[in-house]
Amino acid sequence: MSIETKTPEKNEILFVWLNRYAGVTIKTPTKTLVIDPVDVKPRDFKNVDAVLITHEHYDHLDQSVVSEIHKLTQCMVVADPTSAKRLQNVIPPEKLHEIQLGSEVKFGEVSVKAENCNHPPAATPVSFIITSKDGVKVFHTADSLPFPEMVAIGKREKLDVVFCTVGIAPGTSPETGVEIARLTKPKVVVPYHTGSTADLKRFAELLKKEMPNVTCLIPEVGKIYQVSKRT
Repeated sequence: MSIETKTPEKNEILFVWLNRYAGVTIKTPTKTLVIDPVDVKPRDFKNVDAVLITHEHYDHLDQSVVSEIHKLTQCMVVADPTSAKRLQNVIPPEKLHEIQLGSEVKFGEVSVKAENCNHPPAATPVSFIITSKDGVKVFHTADSLPFPEMVAIGKREKLDVVFCTVGIAPGTSPETGVEIARLTKPKVVVPYHTGSTADLKRFAELLKKEMPNVTCLIPEVGKIYQVSKRT
């Protein structure tokens, strides 16, 4: 079943992991956001309000895919400064938003805030905090390694879901992913950005030892998951 055919209830969001990288579709009761779509078929995206791009690396930005999704849906595209420059020739200027660290853009009553991203190989990487109309909060950390400000982000936002990179990106591992969870203290943690089942299982084992009260969702590509607002 496609996420396109499902609508989350009040105080819920749905998400789908699109690939073995950071590609995720997040569906709120009112808006659908697609983050870092690569290795996907644009025609599978029929109702998209915004595409969000965290940085310019090949496993996060595919200009042709973003362009096709935009043509099919007329969605907005929100991108870090480096990615925005690469997209300016394929996305109309009125539909392309270059987001700066600390800034916020809204789609109806859904908010997207750009936070720091500790991913040194990228030029201007950002992570995203997405807040639904009902206040469900999702932290998409892109390829980030842990950084001290995550403590303040967690305290301020009271996060429902945090996506944690556990492989592929330089320096990342199940251990660094668990450190992100420890710093941000969400209700639900999702390990991603790996082609290794062993990485995902290792993350879950470490998290259970260190944070036994936190739910770990080990995602499968293409499967729909539901998360409720923190209570």
